[in-house]
Amino acid sequence: MNLVLLHKDVINDSPALFDSSRLLTNIILDGLRSNGCLSDRSNTIIALPQNKPTVSLWDYSNIIYYEKELVLPAETIRKSKANEWFVISNGRFVTDFDRRLLRSILANCQDDIIAVNVSPALLSYREEVRVGSGNTIGGFRRYYRDSVLPDEISTDWPCHIFIKTKVFDSFLANGVSAINFSEFVEQFSLKSAKCPCFKVGGNVFDLKTESGLLNLLTKKIGSSRYRSNYTTNYKSATNAKIFGKVMAGNNVQIADDAVIVGPTIIDDNVKIERSAVIRASAISAGLTVPEGSFVQNRILAESTAKPNYVNNNQIKNKGVSVLSYNSFRTWPILSYPRCIKRIADIIAAVVVLVLFAPVIPAIAMAIKLNSHGPVFFKHKRQGRYGKVFSCLKFRTMINGADKFQEKLRFKNQVDGPQFKVEDDPRVTAIGRFLRDTFIDEIPQFINILLGQMSLVGPRPSPEAENSLSPGWHDARLSVRPGITGLWQVRRTRQANQDFQEWIHYDNEYVKNLSLKPDLLICLQTIRKLTISFAKKF
Repeated sequence: MNLVLLHKDVINDSPALFDSSRLLTNIILDGLRSNGCLSDRSNTIIALPQNKPTVSLWDYSNIIYYEKELVLPAETIRKSKANEWFVISNGRFVTDFDRRLLRSILANCQDDIIAVNVSPALLSYREEVRVGSGNTIGGFRRYYRDSVLPDEISTDWPCHIFIKTKVFDSFLANGVSAINFSEFVEQFSLKSAKCPCFKVGGNVFDLKTESGLLNLLTKKIGSSRYRSNYTTNYKSATNAKIFGKVMAGNNVQIADDAVIVGPTIIDDNVKIERSAVIRASAISAGLTVPEGSFVQNRILAESTAKPNYVNNNQIKNKGVSVLSYNSFRTWPILSYPRCIKRIADIIAAVVVLVLFAPVIPAIAMAIKLNSHGPVFFKHKRQGRYGKVFSCLKFRTMINGADKFQEKLRFKNQVDGPQFKVEDDPRVTAIGRFLRDTFIDEIPQFINILLGQMSLVGPRPSPEAENSLSPGWHDARLSVRPGITGLWQVRRTRQANQDFQEWIHYDNEYVKNLSLKPDLLICLQTIRKLTISFAKKF
């Protein structure tokens, strides 16, 4: 059950929330209904102050009103018992974030009440610079997925409050909730309850600001949910020009030489006069945009309409948050990199696993007899677009070998963030044979079947290595990592050059990805494997 609490100050500062515009109101209402939902939208209740403007368009059935306190109906309390959590969302914000992050917080927290804020600063594909004393750059780190961090409770309502329904009655005094957040905090502090706060990566649309409302509207107009509303149900003059995604209501009139540039929403009964220009804006129902007006990045509501207002400041669309660069390559769905290569990978993986099926039990028994620990070693690596997966290998080291790596760091023989020691004391006797013959990598063909790896591709590397590379290196994450690759067959192992060679060859592979280089790499790999295997006998 989700309760969206709209406060008086939000309503007073956001006239468009209660404007008579059908399209604008429905989009805002839809955003509020989906705010912080753990269930379907029909379980969302919107709480409004008793003296809110009466507008017939707010015909959503699940609306309740409050004065000094919020009293939840008995039926609402009864229905909430069917869910594990009761959610109170701050109606000032419409949030959009990965619900899997939220579920991980709720699953791992033992407290009965949890506060959650949403922060665009924690979204994926961002870069963070670490600065030391004297403002010297100590390094930088890139994040390939949305993050979760602890946060502090403020004096204002957070984006969401989650209360376990099993203690709901005791926390909210039989469904009576304070409207002021400080008083609300007192309610559960009297029960000696802690309220940890977290912030998760996501987008936040502040309905109290014009830019927040506009960002929400432009995001929604781009979704498939509203695609059917891109109507031609307006009267447009022959010389009028309309570009991009424009959502128009009923009885819209557009005069000669008017220019409309999407994403734009024009509600019912709007009249746009000659030579007016509207760009990335929302026009409330019944308004007239005078001749020659220029409206950009504006929401024109009934009580705030100033059609001649010119705003040349570009409002960033918070619906999308990415790095200023995008190094990832893309290919058509039926191309070799996306289609044919994947089919070939599946066939190769099946053939190899079938051929090695008779000897895998023997390898497993040898590993178990040689040292204590599991047969397989799982290591977190980053695949396509930085997605983390467990890269499988036969275990070749003693159990818990990673704990001893720092003690051997002074012997590291490669540059960059990699780690390699000749005659590594952590490697077992059977493990050395498996490594020299590359048999330890046979389980990675399971990763291929799971769609996490490819037969040929960049080296599968952990986040710690990728995040220490400049952003343009991300091109190597455009494709699935490979069991073999260009770096593996061309590396020279020269001192202080191995890391640079790895990045160079991985990016060169992605740049020239095609069937012919893949076949050549496979042939060179087979030759190398044959020579290495022959040397063992």
